[in-house]
Amino acid sequence: MGHVVLSHDFWRGRKVLVTGHTGFKGSWLSLWLESMGASVVGYASARSVGRAPGSWASLFELARVGDGVESADGDVRDRARLEDVMARANPDVVFHLAAQPLVRRSYEDPAGTFESNAIGTVNVLEAARTSGDVRAIVNVTTDKVYANRELDRGYVEDDPLGGSDPYSASKSCSEVLTAAYRSSFFSREGPAVATARAGNVIGGGDWGVDRLIPDVIRAATEGRATPIRSPGAVRPWQHVLNPLSGYLLLAERLSESRELAQAWNFGPDPEDARPVSWILERLRELWGEGLEWEQDAGPHPHETNYLRLDSSKAAERLGWRPRWGLERALESIVAFHKGVEAGGDARALVLEQIEAFESEPEGVLS
Repeated sequence: MGHVVLSHDFWRGRKVLVTGHTGFKGSWLSLWLESMGASVVGYASARSVGRAPGSWASLFELARVGDGVESADGDVRDRARLEDVMARANPDVVFHLAAQPLVRRSYEDPAGTFESNAIGTVNVLEAARTSGDVRAIVNVTTDKVYANRELDRGYVEDDPLGGSDPYSASKSCSEVLTAAYRSSFFSREGPAVATARAGNVIGGGDWGVDRLIPDVIRAATEGRATPIRSPGAVRPWQHVLNPLSGYLLLAERLSESRELAQAWNFGPDPEDARPVSWILERLRELWGEGLEWEQDAGPHPHETNYLRLDSSKAAERLGWRPRWGLERALESIVAFHKGVEAGGDARALVLEQIEAFESEPEGVLS
């Protein structure tokens, strides 16, 4: 199967609202939309810029994402503010990424996590319901929405939802709420609404706290070893451009067919489900001197040891497949961070990787 080809003609001049545009994935998505000529309005709280502690800047700031995006300051929990911004933006397409995205933080602030991830979803859907002109909504959730049964196979979209921690449960709530709005209000008119499930997304410019690769790279630049909780845990790693290409393709197709308004998995090929220890050792080879890690004895909250998505529905019905394999993903991450460390322009580095993702010959990407 050939790689995903997005329609630049579709996105050129298209009015798009991105919630959570200041985060890691939101910044990559906004820059990609900008590069295709879309007219992007971003909605996020000024407090939610994806910045790590200390002197580390966020990707949003470092790559000057705001140069090509009209940014509206607001909390996704503030329905009145969100409705006002959506009415003024009058978007054709909405990507809902704003969320509290960390499992461990959800144990510290469960109520805030449910407010952001569940009530925030209601507010986005309500704003779209009253704005009138939205054609497609892609609600980005997570692979952790599935009831954790430690399956040997990949989870498929009709597997039971669940969540044994506040973050996972809040995202399952977001899925259920979206399905309820779809059947109650958007079955025949209004926007076509779909959910997109992906996880373990990696890429240059991610400085999130309590995330494997950001933690390791931050520690390497500061000359210290990284404590690792579960080196044997297996995760389905994928470069951020893989699922983003799925979200963009899904939005294009939703605008043409309401039949695609359902849940979709966007995960890597099965061979890219690798143990944490494998990622660390390959990163050490690519990074060179200074990247070290050590076992963290704990205690730690429970996390699933193995989780993988089956994305065959997206392959068969959307023509989507992951474009960059894990090796290419890790190489691109090191190239980005080494480039920034050497004084390179982060915006140019992101745009170069987006262009490479869209244009490189099929044979060099695995």
